[in-house]
Amino acid sequence: MILTEIAPAELEATLDRYAACLPEAGATRRVFARIRASLGATDRDLSAMHRDAVALTECFGMRPIPEPPHIAFSWDGQAVRTESEPAVLLHEVAHYQLASPARRALPDFGLGAGPETGRVEIAEAARRLDWLARETEEQMASLLGILWEIELGQPGILAFQEQNWLEGAGRTGAAEFFCATLTRLQDCGLADEDGHPLYALRVTPD
Repeated sequence: MILTEIAPAELEATLDRYAACLPEAGATRRVFARIRASLGATDRDLSAMHRDAVALTECFGMRPIPEPPHIAFSWDGQAVRTESEPAVLLHEVAHYQLASPARRALPDFGLGAGPETGRVEIAEAARRLDWLARETEEQMASLLGILWEIELGQPGILAFQEQNWLEGAGRTGAAEFFCATLTRLQDCGLADEDGHPLYALRVTPD
């Protein structure tokens, strides 16, 4: 849910305010520039983007199956259901990368029920993280999924808006949060020094 709607006519000015608060050093300006440039991909064919997203799940061995998540889970501990938007699938890939090895075998990665989960009680029973740890991982998965969208030539700027990264644009706190989340991904070995996503998995326990 978008906290604050941004009118199309105001988007460029909002992006300018956001960029102005980013530090000169490090990868954050370059990453943000790539996200911003993805506005040019908003007219890409949806079916082609979906095929690319499914192919990425296959690269990670997530066993994609062509079913809607609401019949059970997006991720059931063994396979990912692919009748979702491309951005949602790439978000699931990001969660797969970020989950501890033990939680990769749990429905919804042991985070509790996601928005598309059909078997909510089972997902909640499998929850293994407290609220703060879950929110931190969700934030990291959000940005990592967007990085994958950009890497695949998809309009990650849309998820950047929908997942509220532009909330508070023009304030240092918003920029600092973006920088800190990117740094966490780099420290985990899931993004390189230039902010590109890596074909890697977390290996540490919770």
